[in-house]
Amino acid sequence: MQNHRASIADLAKALNLSPSTVSRALNNHTTISAATRQRVQELAEQLNYHPNHLAASLRTGRSKLLGVLVPHIEGTFFASVVHGIETVASKAGFRVMICQSNEDVEQEKSNIDTLINAQVEGILVSLSRTTHDTRHFEKVRKRGLPLVFFDRMLETPNVSAVVLDDYQGAYQATTHLIEQGCRRIAHFAGPQHLNIYRNRRLGYLAALRTYGLPEDETLIITSDMKLADGTAGMTQLLDLPPEQRPDGLFSASDFSLVGALQTLKAHGLRVPEDVLLAGFSNEIFTSFTEPRLTSVDQRCEQMGQEAVRLFLEILEVGAAAFQARRVVLPPQLLPRESSVRRPA
Repeated sequence: MQNHRASIADLAKALNLSPSTVSRALNNHTTISAATRQRVQELAEQLNYHPNHLAASLRTGRSKLLGVLVPHIEGTFFASVVHGIETVASKAGFRVMICQSNEDVEQEKSNIDTLINAQVEGILVSLSRTTHDTRHFEKVRKRGLPLVFFDRMLETPNVSAVVLDDYQGAYQATTHLIEQGCRRIAHFAGPQHLNIYRNRRLGYLAALRTYGLPEDETLIITSDMKLADGTAGMTQLLDLPPEQRPDGLFSASDFSLVGALQTLKAHGLRVPEDVLLAGFSNEIFTSFTEPRLTSVDQRCEQMGQEAVRLFLEILEVGAAAFQARRVVLPPQLLPRESSVRRPA
């Protein structure tokens, strides 16, 4: 009996009231006297009563629950996106249920089942790094649930998404390095099956072409974009003959950029005097490194807010009738000491 969860029926029996009266009292309904509301709410607190939202959703057909699936919460980006999601969702009367795939497609599949079984009214999702086969999202569509991707998305027709203009962000960062005098700019690229990393690589290459600089595959290193990958990548670049080494680096992730910075320092090289650095995501640590790291801001909180607004539009129209739409946010380059030439 110790694990018994107090119900409205338990409160009603203890107070000799009807369950409907107890329910209205818990919701501060004006038809219930202040004295009765106080009696009910005091007992509810005493018995640690919590409303059963799932049971309520079965009765009303509305859960007012929004599912969110992210690769991880570490770092600034996804945490800030989730904050933006919760801000707009709560104002619209929705609670948010968050799942992490931990960059594992099998966990992503399991999370989709969990969210559907929880009776969510829609799902916002950013793909895991290991997701290639995306058939598990058909379950969401078949149930008529609004499905909105953000950041990492399916690149198929009829997909609604909120993304950053990653191509333009990469173009701006690479152009900035060129304008600071760099002529051999390396690129740390992420897994190319993911839209964000593919578009950042394309933006980097476009900037090189604009300024008539050669595309050198030996300067492009693809990895999972972790700190250790940045360490390994910069070590590989420094193993090149001196005349082939880069004088600048654009990394598609701030995490791998930090690894590059540490490796350069370990080899006695200076930033920005010897090598200029620019990254992507504007992680919070970029403002605390020495030197501070140039990065592209992803407007993460705004991305979360726009994803919820798009979900609400789909919910109002109906998933089957909604014309899929993509919201593209403009990037913002934030130049800091790591990429700005100091006066001689």
